[in-house]
Amino acid sequence: MAEPLFDEEVPLYELRDVHVRYRTPTGLVTAVGGVTFDVKPRGVTVLAGPSGSGKSTLLRVLGLIDRHTSGSVAWQGLDVGRLSNRARRGVRRDRIAVVFQAPPDNLIPHLTVAQNLRAAAQSAGLPDADPDILDWLGIAGTGDWRIGALSGGQQQRLSFGCALARDPAVVLADEPTSQLDAASATLVLDVLRRLADRGVAVVTASHDPELVALGDRVVRLREGLLEEAA
Repeated sequence: MAEPLFDEEVPLYELRDVHVRYRTPTGLVTAVGGVTFDVKPRGVTVLAGPSGSGKSTLLRVLGLIDRHTSGSVAWQGLDVGRLSNRARRGVRRDRIAVVFQAPPDNLIPHLTVAQNLRAAAQSAGLPDADPDILDWLGIAGTGDWRIGALSGGQQQRLSFGCALARDPAVVLADEPTSQLDAASATLVLDVLRRLADRGVAVVTASHDPELVALGDRVVRLREGLLEEAA
């Protein structure tokens, strides 16, 4: 379980009047327009809403991949808007894991399953992954397999295993069930719940009703605006 970087009584993230704007050939586009909410340091938070609602943009802001245009974003009380790019990369490397919606985007295809887990751990400065992770993921015995030998659902579960191998404080997942069949999606939802039970905060962007139902907290967005945070 990840050791908290700061006081656990402080929210993991605090967003206050956050705007994200992008410059395009046709002018300035507002992807997120004045959003305020907190993310707790434990449990599952779901950013829910239709396509174009701004949830994936917010996830990239939470992952310190993109910068917000205005407002404030704090990570356990630390104003990340004031951090240098190098300092942001350090927080992202040490405390944040990101899982993308397409399983192959999370894995290194020419490495075996076990090598992917080891590479994920070493990217966070750890010597190796927990040897029990494959059993925990329900894919025991696949350590020597190449990624292409796994089904899409198995690849996505391995993606979360690689995230866990980095010992993060939070896992950010963008539409993690959108490219899976119903049975595989159910197994991924189980992994998400068990990640949270291990004390890892999970923030996921999705319009999947089953994933939304899994959330301990749901932040609903529409056209870049906050509809509800419950």
